[in-house]
Amino acid sequence: MVQQVTRGIRISVNTSFEGTLLKNLGSRFAFSYHITIENQSNDSVQLTSRFWKIKDALNHTEIVQGEGVIGQKPVLKPGESHTYQSGCLLNSPFGSMSGYYNMVSFTSTRKFRVKIPTFKLSAPFAVN
Repeated sequence: MVQQVTRGIRISVNTSFEGTLLKNLGSRFAFSYHITIENQSNDSVQLTSRFWKIKDALNHTEIVQGEGVIGQKPVLKPGESHTYQSGCLLNSPFGSMSGYYNMVSFTSTRKFRVKIPTFKLSAPFAVN
């Protein structure tokens, strides 16, 4: 598990290898990630959007950005958390993801970014 705290918001990430898919005569490697967003601040906040940089071992980078997470824009009061699971496909059995969430504080109405720590994706059969 990797964790990062930004402005009182803790991001925790666990990853899993889900399997290999054959697509267009090539292999794709499926990974899932489980993220918990915990509000350790004194303000209520809302996650409004996300930005991801997904890299594989073949030097391919994919940028993903959009509203909320899995169709939701969770509001977190102090002490609350939101957990979700998503996934990605890579062209290699190794890679990494990093990014940030855009959030807004209900107390100050200020927008801020919460860093998502870089986490590694690796298929267990390829690890020595």
